[in-house]
Amino acid sequence: MTDRKTADAKEPVLDVAHLGHGELLTPKPAESLHYFTEILGMEQVHAEGQSVYLRGYGDYATTSFKLTEAPDAGVGTLAWRARSEAALERRVAAIKATGHGLGWNNGDFGRGRSYAFADPDGHRMEIYYEEQRYEPPAHLRSTLYNQPSKFTGKGVGVKRIDHAALLAKDVPANRRFVEDTLGFSLREQVMYENGTKEIGSWMSMNNIHHQLAYVVDVKGHTGRMHHFSMWVDNRDEVLRAAEIFAENGVAMEAGPSKHNNSQAFYIYTIEPGGNRIEVYTSGFIITAPDWEPVIWNEERRGTGVYWGAALPSSFLDYATPNLPGAAAPGNKKVPVFDPS
Repeated sequence: MTDRKTADAKEPVLDVAHLGHGELLTPKPAESLHYFTEILGMEQVHAEGQSVYLRGYGDYATTSFKLTEAPDAGVGTLAWRARSEAALERRVAAIKATGHGLGWNNGDFGRGRSYAFADPDGHRMEIYYEEQRYEPPAHLRSTLYNQPSKFTGKGVGVKRIDHAALLAKDVPANRRFVEDTLGFSLREQVMYENGTKEIGSWMSMNNIHHQLAYVVDVKGHTGRMHHFSMWVDNRDEVLRAAEIFAENGVAMEAGPSKHNNSQAFYIYTIEPGGNRIEVYTSGFIITAPDWEPVIWNEERRGTGVYWGAALPSSFLDYATPNLPGAAAPGNKKVPVFDPS
């Protein structure tokens, strides 16, 4: 039996494998580096110019994350890994056709030639294929043969990068761009005003629920980031992260709680440079090739939380780079829980 949507469905584009690398900008490089290495437990693998390169213990690539000193916080470049050299060339041709291409470069530390482009909102991205596999030094070699490096037990111990949530002035335009050029599939969506206003869209090119989200920028700006997410394996690790944050004076903006869309378990903090960081786990995977996006309206969406405390006002108002005069929820050394 043929589904009513099957006949009109586009042949999926399967040229992009996953989010390969994320870069965040920070005006406080030393403090941010301490947060990512000593609090989150990532390993520094390289430093060059104004940047340091990091990885989680479960990342198979030499590096998956980059911190770069800059005047303001925000997202630098998100890099997507193609499935092959031929897939890379196909996606570059599609990007060039949109007029959003910025050109080829020789890549960055740990990866080969890359093609730079920007989405309609101005977020900088790259696509590449060649990548250097991580070879651990002796002291980080795991006895578990299929694990890239040992779990060091340092800090939260985030395992890998997971996803990025970007703000956009025009969510539909950006969603369509990554669908058409990179082959992203829409997983869930928030539609308000009788389905006429697209508030947010969660997308992926693989079985992970989402590796990229676009959410409307309530300030009407472009090129900003809501959060960058790091993966841990289970809920207990998120709860352990909360204790580590509390012990180290890192204020928790939201969580631990459970999202309604994605069904994931989470906690959010603001790293010292100003970027919102999510420690994230669970969620559901998608294996159905004919998945129909789940649509949330105002009533179904509610507070955006399945259970746990409602999200604070800063979750809607604050993003990076921050706007002049706007208050940041920042990492102040204050009691995290109100004893009253």
